[in-house]
Amino acid sequence: MDEPTRPLPNPRLNKDGQWVGTSTLTPKAVTTRGVLTIPPRRVIPVIVVPGIMGSNLRAKVDPGADKNKALAPGEPAWRPPNGLAAGLTEVKKWKRRDPKLRQQVLDPETLEVDDSGDINLSMFSFSDGVDERHARAHWWGEIHWGSYGNLLYTLEHNLNSTYTFVKDLRVIRPHWAAVNQWDRRQWGAASSGLTAPLTEAEFKKHAGFHFPVYACGYNWLQSNKKSAKRLKRRVKEIIDFWSSRKQDCKQVILVTHSMGGLVARACAKEIPDLIAGVIHGVMPAFGAPLCYRRIACGTETSSPSASWIGNMGMEAFAVIAGEKAEETTPVMATAPGPLELLPNHLYPKPWLFVSTKRQSSPDMDYLQLPTTDSPYDLYRDMKSWYRLIDPALADPADKYNGNPAPFIIKAINQAEDFHKRVLDTYYHPNSYAFYGNDFQQRSFGSCRWLSEPHYVGLSASEVQKGKPEGSSTFGGGRNVSFPNKGTAYFQHMDQDASGDGTVPSQSGAGPSGKVKQLFATRGYNHQGSYSNGAMLALTQHLIVKIVQGVA
Repeated sequence: MDEPTRPLPNPRLNKDGQWVGTSTLTPKAVTTRGVLTIPPRRVIPVIVVPGIMGSNLRAKVDPGADKNKALAPGEPAWRPPNGLAAGLTEVKKWKRRDPKLRQQVLDPETLEVDDSGDINLSMFSFSDGVDERHARAHWWGEIHWGSYGNLLYTLEHNLNSTYTFVKDLRVIRPHWAAVNQWDRRQWGAASSGLTAPLTEAEFKKHAGFHFPVYACGYNWLQSNKKSAKRLKRRVKEIIDFWSSRKQDCKQVILVTHSMGGLVARACAKEIPDLIAGVIHGVMPAFGAPLCYRRIACGTETSSPSASWIGNMGMEAFAVIAGEKAEETTPVMATAPGPLELLPNHLYPKPWLFVSTKRQSSPDMDYLQLPTTDSPYDLYRDMKSWYRLIDPALADPADKYNGNPAPFIIKAINQAEDFHKRVLDTYYHPNSYAFYGNDFQQRSFGSCRWLSEPHYVGLSASEVQKGKPEGSSTFGGGRNVSFPNKGTAYFQHMDQDASGDGTVPSQSGAGPSGKVKQLFATRGYNHQGSYSNGAMLALTQHLIVKIVQGVA
């Protein structure tokens, strides 16, 4: 006799490799049977690696560790807000923090990843066995829920649910039918070859694996080299967990966002055989001039391509990240992680301009920088008025006893070493990448200092010898004095290139020729790339493709 069934929630894998579920006793009159669905024994964990500022950080809890001067052990240092109310609270908190306190709170050596971040599974209509206990065991609390929660849950649910039955006929589930029916033009690719709809044979192989989804946060203030070591340990820990429970687990898949792509590449370079494949989303492969802009001028508060609501959001974020150079420099000047997002030696040159307006013709460029193959000389220059870092702003907390310059140089040298030696041009051989190429999401493809027309008479050498007068003005502009020529005001110009609002297309396209396929896409901003339906569908499609190469 057929009896109704109900799935048992939250199955657990014990040390003997057996899946265990818990059922509640019911009266005899209740004939519904509990059913435990056993996942395939072959396991390919998927690890989501976030971008810069996407990991929650706290003051170290180890009593023997370096103490944070502003926070108690375990107190959150960086917790990106989830939702409007939390956002307003964070804005108020950071608005009260002066440069000295910002430097103390975001002190790289005193911080660690915080796994107690928000997890809000109530936003999904059904949990499908995913509860908060499961999510925290997979480290979902390490990364910003607002940016990555939907990605984590969607992958956990969809990757492990391939088929359903309709009148005893096995068919792919609706979410996979939607992936197959997605308009490939939104992926920046024709529906042929790699992007053709997935076949029955491909789905069948995919369904033979279990895909537990994990997160791996990292201390984004430290060098990506250190973060790659952390990811490497996480990869091995996850594989060892499943193997110790008699599951067949030999490789993982990495899904990265932004700077997380740099971390993943450095990690995969050391353990390529443990990586089945990598999907890079909106990675600044060659760095981003935005990083120069934020250190030199403070965080941008508007974009010519943003709506008024978008600009309001940018203003709020700027308060948190630092509206002025006086606020961003103390945090970023000696932090290798942010400095590793500066345009590297592969970024198309020149990208830094000093110019003046002309009445009836194009602006005239005085300087086009960098002038050598090494932009790091430009970053180490702390005397020119167009410098990246003003050392006078770098140490308001007196961490370096009033002499931060050697520590700034050390951090820039670390960034150069990471770009040229640790990372170089390496990509895992089974990598894919997508990036924003949208002029409606304008990014800084270059940085340009622009003066008023009456300074056309200056020569390039005179411009180089200019001296800054006082600190930067609101909005990041600089007053510069010139011998016998008076003072000129140079304003930093707006975003000028296609991109995703953060990474310009010339950097996003950096993986060209080094990955299996590169997708030039549009219709989303940088932080929301994995909240975009097309990019989420593309990611799932590519995971199935990666699985086809697993022996």
